[in-house]
Amino acid sequence: MTLFAVSRVLLASRRLARIDVLLLLMTLIWGTNYAIVKHAFRQIDPQAFNALRMIIASTVFLSILAATRRGPHAGRAQGTIAGIFYTPSPVTGRDWLRLAGLGLVGHCLYQYSFVAGLAGTSVANAALIAASSPVLIALAIAAMGEERLGIGHWLGALLSLVGIYLVVGRGMRVGGSTLRGDLTMFAAMCCWAVYTLGSRPLMTRHSPVAVTGLSMAIGTVLYVPAVLPHLRSVAWRTVTPGTWVAIVYSALFALCVGYTIWYAAVREIGSARTSVYSNLVPLVALGAAVLFLGEPMELRKLAGAAAVLVGVALTRVRTLNPNPE
Repeated sequence: MTLFAVSRVLLASRRLARIDVLLLLMTLIWGTNYAIVKHAFRQIDPQAFNALRMIIASTVFLSILAATRRGPHAGRAQGTIAGIFYTPSPVTGRDWLRLAGLGLVGHCLYQYSFVAGLAGTSVANAALIAASSPVLIALAIAAMGEERLGIGHWLGALLSLVGIYLVVGRGMRVGGSTLRGDLTMFAAMCCWAVYTLGSRPLMTRHSPVAVTGLSMAIGTVLYVPAVLPHLRSVAWRTVTPGTWVAIVYSALFALCVGYTIWYAAVREIGSARTSVYSNLVPLVALGAAVLFLGEPMELRKLAGAAAVLVGVALTRVRTLNPNPE
């Protein structure tokens, strides 16, 4: 192997390590956020909670975009840290149409369906249905021919799905009183898949913060009027400081930080490989339950967690190859 080839492998490994660390941070945020949100739902209507955190997150995103527009970032490479925040290209009329579509599907419809689905089904059902999103995204990519997915990716995705079933499958009950919630949660995953894939053309010209922030602002404008009855039903004087902290935390970390990492990864390693990391979220939630709620850790769940981790690793092997073509 030549010195040039070795250097390319090392550079690829550095990119891999950086984006993997960020994606693991994202799964940590989203996994722990689940317990925080569920606790807040005891005191505040779920859709009202969601509306508030979307308003806060949209405001933060738009403030960042306004600040970076005034900063000396022009001419910096898209792959730098500045490229995550700063968008040098103008937003065209076609871009605005695509952003409006992403806002409708990826923020308004997805957020509403996810919260309604979670309220209408069990935690086990929700986790297993959410684990279908990488498969949905991979199938869509294969149909469109946007990314070349090898047998390793499909084996990894399948192994991760089996692992999630081992972790939460015992509580899975499809039909009956949870059927509506199950279908609504699956609809949310379809919206997420469309949102993830629909952002790809915009990511070639704009930063993850710009695409996420502008589409979220549009989605929030559509979402808030639709849930006004839920907002009016909240007894605001009874909302405790802890719940307000949960709203702010969820907005800043689960939406702002988590979404930014997601789309930075989509731009760097592709939609299919990024999406598989979402299978780690139930494992983080399980770990949080063991640590903070004293839930037992069974051998079956440990085996499932190992399967998910191996499955994610299989989907990432291709990125270590300096000559993937």
